[in-house]
Amino acid sequence: MSATDPVDGLGEAARPGTGEVTATVIVNAPAPKVFAAFLNWEKQGDWIPLTRVRVVEGDGGEGSLVEAVTALGPAVLRDELRVVKVNPPYEVGVVHCGKVLRGPGTMRCTAMSGDRTQVVLHEWFHLPGGPVGKLAWPVVWPGSKLGFTGALKKFGRLVEEGRLP
Repeated sequence: MSATDPVDGLGEAARPGTGEVTATVIVNAPAPKVFAAFLNWEKQGDWIPLTRVRVVEGDGGEGSLVEAVTALGPAVLRDELRVVKVNPPYEVGVVHCGKVLRGPGTMRCTAMSGDRTQVVLHEWFHLPGGPVGKLAWPVVWPGSKLGFTGALKKFGRLVEEGRLP
């Protein structure tokens, strides 16, 4: 990756795909605390169901490679993501660059009055399976939306309870 374009070398994965999911939550905590909690990659498994997250390359900041492994019985999904932007305490940008999950994503923190923070998680996935994947997306999307929203709500509760970061 070059200093001028952090998504160099990520090719098609860096472009938005047709599968789009957005989740939003209001967290009763200041933006810097919420942002720090989100960047605590290894603790993401505390709020993303059935998932173990670790930094495999770098320090967790820009340029780092993060791996998230979700397992349910014998089914395992490995998600690799490259951290392409860190703008504390406002935004983290990633590119999912694994074999199955591909596409950019962002997490944005917006400070609100009363030391509250709006968190918006937005992902644009490339749908596997070509035309069949595009046809299946309307069926899969509601579950993805519910999963993202549920995880983000749990994240907010853990931050508010002081269990994150």
